[in-house]
Amino acid sequence: MSTPSPLPATLEVFERGWLSANNVLLFDGGAATLVDSGYVTHAAQTVELVRKALDGRALARLVNTHSHSDHIGGNAAVQRAFGCTIAVPAGMADAVEHWDEEALLLRLADQAGERFTHDATLAAGERFVAGELEWQAVAAPGHDMDALAYYNAERRILISGDALWRDGFGILFAEVLGSGDALGEARRTLEAIGRLAVDTVIPGHGAPFVEFDDALERAFARLRAFEADGARMARNAIRACLTFKLLEVRGMALDELARHLDETPLYRTANARYLGLDADALAGWLVAELERAGVARREHGHLVVL
Repeated sequence: MSTPSPLPATLEVFERGWLSANNVLLFDGGAATLVDSGYVTHAAQTVELVRKALDGRALARLVNTHSHSDHIGGNAAVQRAFGCTIAVPAGMADAVEHWDEEALLLRLADQAGERFTHDATLAAGERFVAGELEWQAVAAPGHDMDALAYYNAERRILISGDALWRDGFGILFAEVLGSGDALGEARRTLEAIGRLAVDTVIPGHGAPFVEFDDALERAFARLRAFEADGARMARNAIRACLTFKLLEVRGMALDELARHLDETPLYRTANARYLGLDADALAGWLVAELERAGVARREHGHLVVL
């Protein structure tokens, strides 16, 4: 159990359940900044959470940690509701501007998103004030090769996105897809984060925590396991993304699962690069894994999420 983390009164964390990433709301007098906006199907809930917390104040700005659908999916709805500007990591700006659904992993992972327009970019090393605190953007590639984390040295707080969780980090998509050295970048990110003086981590998923050194040890152990066994990394990615999809659609016909896995580029590529199973064998393994983990069950010819 994570120790309750001391956070300043100018900062509020909305710990979200899947499919959405956490949202962080930071207050500066009568205005506020929001970090990340959740998944598109939860956008209305995100807007209501923010509206209630604002309590009449203005939302001036929305800032993203990275480009994945569970972090940017509510951007358009939040901007419509509050008229805020949107700042994105500089490396994802082109994909957002041209709404490149492959670069944003939407098409590759069969996920949804609503197009939005960004107003500004942030690059590693840049600073901004939110919640009456100065934050520095820290390069955090690996899970997303253009990701940023946000660090406040005064209160020793790290908004880590999916670069560091209490028990690991996000899927290393570029490594699974063969499009980049995500393993190497993740290692360099963890090493860089480890050099920061951190008392509290606000991760992209899960509760804020203070066990920074322990989380780093767990993350490095996970990384070493993936470096030693690429198939393990691929299986993790397939399990996590199919679980995400099931949570979105609530269930999938079992006789359609093999076709879905073969037609979705992420699963097809991960399987071809690391597992070498035919589509039916991959589907059979996946169903058994999700049942064993208590994530889903077979019901009337469907795989149903629990």
